[in-house]
Amino acid sequence: MPYIASFEEFAKAAERLYLQDPSRVRVVTKYRHCEGKLIVKVTDDQVCLLYRTEHAQDLKKLEKLTSQLMRNMVSK
Repeated sequence: MPYIASFEEFAKAAERLYLQDPSRVRVVTKYRHCEGKLIVKVTDDQVCLLYRTEHAQDLKKLEKLTSQLMRNMVSK
């Protein structure tokens, strides 16, 4: 599966996927220390969105996305 190049594009697609069917979406993060890469996967078993980064500045963006998704989950 191809990785999405832009974090903003990934975040928008992940939020759209969550809003379509909130009960089926899950978010998986994986950090590979030996490569220094963070991989984020958002899936509902039909659609799989992948994002990979090596930049520390993207961690803040990921934290913001995660908190936004959590707010959506709690507010319903």
